[in-house]
Amino acid sequence: MTARHAFGQAANLMSRRWRARLDERLKDTGLSQARWLALFELSSSDGGLTQRDLADRLGIEAPTIVRQLDDLERRGLIARREAPNDRRAKRVTLTAAAEPVLDHITSIAATLRDELLADISDADLVTCLSVLGRVNQRLEQR
Repeated sequence: MTARHAFGQAANLMSRRWRARLDERLKDTGLSQARWLALFELSSSDGGLTQRDLADRLGIEAPTIVRQLDDLERRGLIARREAPNDRRAKRVTLTAAAEPVLDHITSIAATLRDELLADISDADLVTCLSVLGRVNQRLEQR
């Protein structure tokens, strides 16, 4: 098998295993991977996102995000309001109750990242990021 052939498989396998390992460590939050990923995406947005934008960022269909957001809203971690420019759209924002949950998620994710990348040099990571960035850019163009 050539390096070019193995690259896609390796990237996919690493992504699935990394997320599965993180999901194991986050079981105590009571949140599924889909839900903690939604919280994480919202935390990196300035002022929240529309449900459609959040679904796009997560790579899922808009109807699928509704069930996840219903659960997060029941837990008091998000709020949904009419979007300022479109009353049909809902803008999703984090609540204050989400802050300690996100701090916990971030701490566990950082610990895992440090463990997994412990003996990998910064130079190797920069090269890897460059390659992954170029491939992702080509994927987005198509």
